[in-house]
Amino acid sequence: MLEPVIDYLQHADPFSVYVFLFLIAFLENVIPPIPGDIAVAFIGYMIHSSKLSFTATVLWASLGSTSGFMLLYMLSRRLGLKLYAVGESTAQHRLSQSVHRFFPPSDMETLRRKFSTHGYLAVLFNRFLLGSRAVISVMTGLMHLNPFLVLLASLASATLWNILLLYGGLLLGRNWQEIGRYAIMYSFPVTAIFVVLLFFSVRKFMKERKQGDH
Repeated sequence: MLEPVIDYLQHADPFSVYVFLFLIAFLENVIPPIPGDIAVAFIGYMIHSSKLSFTATVLWASLGSTSGFMLLYMLSRRLGLKLYAVGESTAQHRLSQSVHRFFPPSDMETLRRKFSTHGYLAVLFNRFLLGSRAVISVMTGLMHLNPFLVLLASLASATLWNILLLYGGLLLGRNWQEIGRYAIMYSFPVTAIFVVLLFFSVRKFMKERKQGDH
């Protein structure tokens, strides 16, 4: 599957490689099954034998990742604003009413306040969390987290992750395909810790919600 891509990259000029980096990183966030990390690692391997700049590759890959993340964030934020509009603009369609049955506007506002810190941490570490990048961008949008802080956190996360991928590909050389195994080694403990923290936070919120109903 990757052979045509690898062949193209090996014969492409640096600017075309940078554009490819941006697009593959962008699409990976929007369409998660795309194996963007492997392609980024291969480009890292190419750096030592081409005119590619390590700084430029990190920049283009990080901008692509951040753009894809922010696109889903903004779309879900817009949806959340419609579902939880206030005053005369309150959404009346069936989807809004269905969502309100499970998460009334008052509960959602409480949830946003309680999980705002966790939300920013999730964005900051989203690149290191297994299989949850698109989910986190959507959830942060629905929670209406601050766009500027989300942008900074997602950019920092993408930059650090792409540095690891590109440098890993450069260090591994012809064994660059092994980057997937090392990526899981980095991601698994971070994901496990985050899931545990999220579990206890949700559990605490549900208990407080039940106590408030009595």
